[in-house]
Amino acid sequence: METRRREALTGTAGCATAVLGALVGIAVWFPYGRRGLSGAFEGQTAPGVFLLGVPVMLLGGATAALALFALVRGRWRPAAALLAALTALAAFGYGFDVLGAPQALEDCGSPC
Repeated sequence: METRRREALTGTAGCATAVLGALVGIAVWFPYGRRGLSGAFEGQTAPGVFLLGVPVMLLGGATAALALFALVRGRWRPAAALLAALTALAAFGYGFDVLGAPQALEDCGSPC
């Protein structure tokens, strides 16, 4: 009975960690997302902010939190796999400009 309780507690802690990580990911993404949604040229919105930004930051936050949870528990192989997945998500995010500054919001200089 003791091991079932411990496993249930560990599973609950892992789920809570993933949810907290996803919320932190959204909190980190929000300043970029707000700027992308409030409009670039003449107040137009960028739907790619929701289509790519939200999933990448939700998955990235949850993955980072679960990797840290696995490291704290001493599970090195799952932690290494989660860190590899986090690296892939970061590469995807930067590749599709989800994690970088939106191009339309940068200062275009004097001709504008």
